[in-house]
Amino acid sequence: MLESLHLKNVGPAPEMTLDLAPRLNLITGDNGLGKSFLLDVAWWALTRTWARGMAIPRPGAEAEIAFAFTTKSGSTHAYASRYQVARQRWAVKVRPNLNKPIPGLVLYAQVDGGFSVWDPARNYSPGMRGVPDDGAEAFFFTADEVWRGNTSCKGLIDDWALWQAGNSHSFKVLTSVLGALSPSPEERLVPGELRKLTVNDPQRYPTLRMPYGEDVAVVHASAGMRRILALAYLLTWAWQEHVENAKLRGQKPTREIVFL
Repeated sequence: MLESLHLKNVGPAPEMTLDLAPRLNLITGDNGLGKSFLLDVAWWALTRTWARGMAIPRPGAEAEIAFAFTTKSGSTHAYASRYQVARQRWAVKVRPNLNKPIPGLVLYAQVDGGFSVWDPARNYSPGMRGVPDDGAEAFFFTADEVWRGNTSCKGLIDDWALWQAGNSHSFKVLTSVLGALSPSPEERLVPGELRKLTVNDPQRYPTLRMPYGEDVAVVHASAGMRRILALAYLLTWAWQEHVENAKLRGQKPTREIVFL
C-alpha cells in the first residue's frame, strides 16, 4: 500500500504532503485542483512509469517527489526522487539489495476511460533490482482498447464472450466482481445470454439482464454501467493474467491489489 507522498515544486501547489490510510483513501475537491495529477504521481511512485505524460516541475525550481510504500515483506520502502533538468527525467535509485519492492498488482482507472495495469509477475525482468527501468512496460489501454482489445488482450467484448461460452473460471470471477460492484441489491449487474445484434456482424455480444427481464447488449448500456463493466473486466483480466504469469515464473500470486 502507498503510505505517503510529498511533492515539492511540482503539481498544483508549491509543496504538498499526503499521509495515506492503510486501506481506503478518498480525495475530493473542485475541478482543476490536481486530483488526477495526484493519482498520476501515485501510479509513478508504485511503478516508475507514467500512465499519461510525465509530471513537469515548475521552471527554475528544484523539484522533488518523495514517497513511501509497504513492501512485500511488510517493511517500508521510501525514496525521494529529484528532477534531473539536464536529463529531463526523474531520478530513480537502484539498490542491489532491494528485491522487487513494488507490493502487488496495481491498477489505475483513468478519467478518460483508459486503464493502466502493473503486474509484478510480468513487468519485472529476471534479475531486476527494485526498479522497472529495464523491465517490460506496464499495460496501457485506451478506453476503446478496453472494449475492443489490443496486442495485450482481446478486450471486454471478446474475452467476456469467450469466458461465458466456455463457462470458465474467469467468467465466474467476472460475475462475482459484477455483483460486488452493483449499485445496489435492487440493481444487480447480472450477465444475460450472449446475443448476435445484426445479420452482418458475426460477433456474439455479452448482455446484461435488466430488472425488467430483457437482456441488453453491454455496448448499449448506459455510460455509468459501461464504466462499471470496464472496471469489472480489467480487475478480472488483470488478476487472471497475474495468476498465469506467476505460475510461469514459479511464484505465488500476490496477496495485494492497489487500485487507483
